[in-house]
Amino acid sequence: MELIRGLHTLAPKHRHCVLTIGNFDGVHLGHQAVLQRVRARAAELQLPAAVMTFEPQPLEFFRPEIAPARLTTWREKLPLLQAEGIDRMLCVPFNAKFAGQQPDDFVKNILVGKLGVKLLVVGDDFRFGKDRAGDFELLQRAGERYNFAVVDTQSYRQESRRVSSTLIREALDQGHFGEAQEMLGRPYTLTGKVSHGAKKGRTIGFPTANIPLKRLRSPLQGVYVVQVEVAGKRYNGVANIGRRPTVDGQGMQLEAHLFNFAGDLYGQQMQVTPLHKIRDEVKFESLEALKQQIHTDVMHAQAYASR
Repeated sequence: MELIRGLHTLAPKHRHCVLTIGNFDGVHLGHQAVLQRVRARAAELQLPAAVMTFEPQPLEFFRPEIAPARLTTWREKLPLLQAEGIDRMLCVPFNAKFAGQQPDDFVKNILVGKLGVKLLVVGDDFRFGKDRAGDFELLQRAGERYNFAVVDTQSYRQESRRVSSTLIREALDQGHFGEAQEMLGRPYTLTGKVSHGAKKGRTIGFPTANIPLKRLRSPLQGVYVVQVEVAGKRYNGVANIGRRPTVDGQGMQLEAHLFNFAGDLYGQQMQVTPLHKIRDEVKFESLEALKQQIHTDVMHAQAYASR
């Protein structure tokens, strides 16, 4: 699958496609139903199947204080979209200039001019352009004018149960990982590159592999029993997801202590699957108190993993 970062990188070879636009946060079963139909229509028309998504997501730009926790970063979406047979992911920076363009300009300059869209699939509540003046009906009228079809995503959904990113966030927040897995069609995971941290964990006997979560808000926060895949191997472990208040941490981070591991993982890509929530993240009065609690957490996680 080809990743296209920004409209300025579009080339003549990218003209003509079947396109869907949306956040696709989580790429859950509802999204997958839409993507499968997009792929099928693209095959019928002998065109590439493309997804346009935005970074940050529009609500994160306009109202960050109320934006929901992000299930997947744009990097995490890449392999998920590829698994659904999508040919191109166009990741568009969402900023004031992009948000402020007139709806007709978005259609004429981008959808028609740069992408040459032949079939567009969007939700019937899709809004775009300055003051969110563009809507589904405007796109339908534009399609008649510029000779492209417009289809509502709802007509492509075929779930036997209601599936949404919101319901998945709620399941994760409550520690119902099996329920989240049913809606995602796979276990929920967090991924990222292992980076250097403050190295406080090793000073208290519990070294950790750390990955910055690179999102405004995490759907998980607390201490979890986890399974970790890194450097081609799988480990059981315990992970803290949050801001590390005891050591005055900055930014959302995942810190995983891997059982039966010794070595250096810096720069490696790590995938973490939460299995069970142990407790909420709290601030301890001292590093010694934190050490004692981590020891208890590790014992809990080892018992859970050995069931």
